[in-house]
Parts: sequence; C-alpha cells; structure tokens
Amino acid sequence: MGVFTLGGLTTTPASSRTELLAPATLAALTALGWLDEVGIVEIDPDVSDTAATQERFGLEADTLANCVVVGGKREGVERIAACVVLATTRADVNNTVKRLLDVRKASFLPMDRAVELTGMEYGGITPIGLPEEWPLLVDSRVVADGVVVIIGSGVRRSKILLPGRLLGDLPSARVIDGLGLAAHAETRPPE
Repeated sequence: MGVFTLGGLTTTPASSRTELLAPATLAALTALGWLDEVGIVEIDPDVSDTAATQERFGLEADTLANCVVVGGKREGVERIAACVVLATTRADVNNTVKRLLDVRKASFLPMDRAVELTGMEYGGITPIGLPEEWPLLVDSRVVADGVVVIIGSGVRRSKILLPGRLLGDLPSARVIDGLGLAAHAETRPPE
C-alpha cells in the first residue's frame, strides 16, 4: 500500500521517504501506524501551492484537499481549529466554523502564526500532526468512499496522497457536512 498514481504524480510509501515529512507529521503517521498506508512524492517547492500543483501535475481539483488554520475568541480565550476541504470549495469560516468554535468571529490565522503553532511550512500545512487539542473539521466530501486526496506533508517539497477516509479517522477529526462552500462563496488567503 502507500503507492498511488494521480495525474502526473506517483508516490512511494511514506515509510520509504520519511525525510520528506515535517517532524510532527512523521511522528503522527508513526503513532497512527500509517507510514505504509499513505504515499509521498517529492515535488518542487515552487509548485507546492494548490493551483500550481494542480496545473503542473494535471490533477483534478477534487483530488486536492486544503488544510487551513482558523481561530476566534470567546471570553478572551482563543479557540483554534484546522479545516480540511477539497480545492473545489472553501471552508465556511463565517458560519459553520464560527458556530462550531462557538466564537463571535472566526478568521484565518496569519501565516506566521499558523507556521509557528503547527511547526510546518506555509503551503505545506497538513491535518496530520497538528496540535492534538485543536479540533480538525473535515468536509464530508473529503472522506467520501473511493476518494483519494493530495494533502501537504508539513513541508513544501512533498505531498501526501491517501484515501480521504483516513482523515476522518484522525483522533481530533469531526466530519462535517457542508463545511466546504462553492469556491467563489468565500475568500481565503492564498496558500
């Protein structure tokens, strides 16, 4: 297992290229026993952003999943979550995420804070290896039967391919119907 081919990408099991994973991602994959279940492929960091990856490797947008970090405050306490949606959608931060975090306003964390708190590179942030106390909100389309998705690896120079259903099995994951909105429905910062 751990060998997938999508578009112009063909992976090897993550266990064979652990140097392509951020430390937190490697630790999480090891703890979950998934190093042989997921595939990894080395890429040029300049094509790490979703649109560039899609174009360079001839991928369908519904095979790419984005992980964004959002936060808000309630009674002076910051609440942070990560959201995973397909590239054909955008996380519904202003409604669904705000409600699930129980905050008055939710917004994307600034790049420097997201990088600092995750220990991952911007453009490579992945749902695997995030702080355990963060809720991980996963759009139900990501975990649908038969869906294989491409996600970050924690670093810009590689991508992970895996069955989307695995993301719903992560310890802090909550699968949410309608977390992802049509791409034009909400803006978000570029990756």
